[in-house]
Amino acid sequence: MVEAHHHRPTLKQTNKSFKSKHATKSSIRDAAKGRVSRQSPKTIHGSPNAAQTRLNRKNHAKQVQAHKRSAIVSATRLFNGVDGAPRIVAVVPLCPDVSTQETVKSMAEALDQNADDCPIADATNIFFRAERFRTSLQFITLPYKSFYATLDACKVADYVVFVLSPTVEVDTFGDTLLRTLQAQGLPDVISVIPPTSSPLVDTKTKPGILKSLLSFVQYFVPTQTRIFDLSSGSDRVNAIRTMADGKPADVRWREGRAWVLGEHVEWEDEDNGTLKFTGVVRGTSLSANRLVHLPNYGDFQISKILSAPLPSTSHKASNANHMDVEAAVLAEPDPSDADSLVSSNEPDDMANEQTWPTEEEMNGTGNGTDGADADVPDAANGATPKRIKRVPKGMSEYQAAWIVEDETEDEGGEGEGENGTETEAGEMDGIRGGEEEMQDLVVDDDQDMESSRVVHFEDLDNEEEEKQLQTWRTRTRTLEEQDDLQFPDEVDTPKDTPAHLRFQRYRGLQSFRTSPWDPYENLPRDYARIFQFEDFKRTERGVRKRAEMEVGVVEPGVRVTIYIRGVPRAAAGVSFPVLFSLMQHEHKMSTLNFTVQRNTEYDGSVRSKDPLILCVGPRRLHINPIYSQHTRGGGKGANNVHKFERFLRPGITTVATTYGPVVFGNQPCVLLRESDDPQGAYLSSPNPLPPCLLPLGEPPHLVAMGSFLNPDTTRVIAKRIILTGHPFKVHKKTATVRYMFFNRDDVHYYKPIQLHTKYGRTGHIRESLGTHGYFKAHFDGPINQMDTVCMSLYKRVFPKWSTLWKDGTEEVANAPSDAMDLE
Repeated sequence: MVEAHHHRPTLKQTNKSFKSKHATKSSIRDAAKGRVSRQSPKTIHGSPNAAQTRLNRKNHAKQVQAHKRSAIVSATRLFNGVDGAPRIVAVVPLCPDVSTQETVKSMAEALDQNADDCPIADATNIFFRAERFRTSLQFITLPYKSFYATLDACKVADYVVFVLSPTVEVDTFGDTLLRTLQAQGLPDVISVIPPTSSPLVDTKTKPGILKSLLSFVQYFVPTQTRIFDLSSGSDRVNAIRTMADGKPADVRWREGRAWVLGEHVEWEDEDNGTLKFTGVVRGTSLSANRLVHLPNYGDFQISKILSAPLPSTSHKASNANHMDVEAAVLAEPDPSDADSLVSSNEPDDMANEQTWPTEEEMNGTGNGTDGADADVPDAANGATPKRIKRVPKGMSEYQAAWIVEDETEDEGGEGEGENGTETEAGEMDGIRGGEEEMQDLVVDDDQDMESSRVVHFEDLDNEEEEKQLQTWRTRTRTLEEQDDLQFPDEVDTPKDTPAHLRFQRYRGLQSFRTSPWDPYENLPRDYARIFQFEDFKRTERGVRKRAEMEVGVVEPGVRVTIYIRGVPRAAAGVSFPVLFSLMQHEHKMSTLNFTVQRNTEYDGSVRSKDPLILCVGPRRLHINPIYSQHTRGGGKGANNVHKFERFLRPGITTVATTYGPVVFGNQPCVLLRESDDPQGAYLSSPNPLPPCLLPLGEPPHLVAMGSFLNPDTTRVIAKRIILTGHPFKVHKKTATVRYMFFNRDDVHYYKPIQLHTKYGRTGHIRESLGTHGYFKAHFDGPINQMDTVCMSLYKRVFPKWSTLWKDGTEEVANAPSDAMDLE
């Protein structure tokens, strides 16, 4: 059988599929959408098969697990055993109707212990042994609205317990405290509500209350997963288990530092005063060669470190009976390596060849006119000249005081006739229709002024006067900030004073970013007192490396008695004494730069050199910072010149510069402004009152938060002013400008400086026109009649000297500085 012949169909066509290997890299990357293909097991480390690779992964996971477990064991070894250090728990009330001591007692009942039988050192420290978890707990109970005491307690705590109220909302104080603690750095946080018998809280409403409180706390501490209700026995046990088990979270700024919470403090009057500070070393090893910092009192030297026996566990036992039992010297400072208390250099005034005024000139007793003014006698009674006032007939002296005379009539000038008195009387008669006769009345100027003062002036009380003053200052500051925002850096040229004298400290720059500026010229006297690092990062690495290799130190977990010399007696009476060890060179003064962002909840005006409180690490300082722009990426630029900012504005990262002790590490910082009642924010008495009896003062205002940038002393902060002029006549690229200067000398003085306009043109002064400050300028393009001609001038500004913060109860004046900005 012969098969039929078929022609190949002409309408069917198969094309080869597009090969992906010819696709572009961008199309492959877009198609992957970020997914990374897993490599074949045969290509990983030369593994022969998938089973071997799977075994390697299991072995690696086992090693990671063992490493984490050993890290937890080594970290918790400090707290384990009978002689282990207690876990520090700071109990912070956020509402006025909660009691921290009642909260601690309710948690103690979960361990079948009576809180009244626990060893209580004082009203703020409660110790008890949690045998169930083989550890000890030390609770620091804080009173309500003790702002700075709460900050200090959270710096040394392993856990922080926030006590919330199921019936009262968190007020402004609680919100400010939470934001400040969040910026400062918090350890593990536990949120609880105390047992309550309020009829507003029952089994039906409590779940909704707990859910609302959890949502509030998660805004500040996102790691929170639940709120413990201490009315429930299971929640009490779970709260204790959270604090007693596991490893406390590390606070980043405490890395590489040692601190001690004082269990027993005693002051002895030896030499300049010696403080015996007993407690357990925490953090890293403690060296006797390094300085220690006591909050609110400053930096001090260690004379020796002795071992301290464990405290007695009997009820309310005193540690003083066991202080000298089996005490051995653990460490003593090495005179060749110990840090000095010298924090600043002594400037050599004679090297600057500055002429100082004599004592006679300062006292005003010299040969000049200043001393003669003090001997001028007072005027005798009746010596004040009297004047004659023209008033209608029959008018009394009191009524005559209300008549306002025309100044032109008294001058006897152009409008006066041959007889001035007759002309004045005729005019007066013409005004009144000739119905009244005039008479001369002798008026005493002093009596006239006194009568008008009694009528017009009303003396206000002190409260109303202070209220009006604050209102006026706030309004003035707000208007200045609005003007600076709308017209940044623009100033008016004085008409009576030559501009080259008024702005003699300013200079012109061709380019703000690239023009050279010598950072060592015209430095203030404070710059002779500070220290400069050649390479700060290298110095920090060397300090940390030497601290790790140092011998003769006290390891963490050892209970010691530290002898500190030169401490004032008041340091032994604080509620819970805290001691922080400083690194080498951290006592030296330098120029500190911080990157800060303004608090969005603060609605006040923050101007450069306003007095603020800086909280950085364990320190609190009184500062007057100046603000400058933060260069993109944090670099120095070509010349390390940064623009000065008059106000700290919200939403912008700004650099705050001040003088202060050197800081190592990425330390968080907080800027606070004192309220009208600073005493209510800090309680330093050894036995605080119950929360219901405390003076509820206003807490400080949280202004900004940020972190430490560097101690760059060569950072040039340049303040800019802009002199503006009006293009009076315009002809293409040439314009006649007025109102920028008001005399010919200023035009010639500022002729080399470049001009610019708000529409983007640049130019220079060609020549002066006339004697009133007009000048002709030429630009790189046509000038608009509506444009504004500007000239930018710059000068370097410096901060003021900082001082130690003194618990808010005493005024601390800043040291005088030659770097004060008079603009």
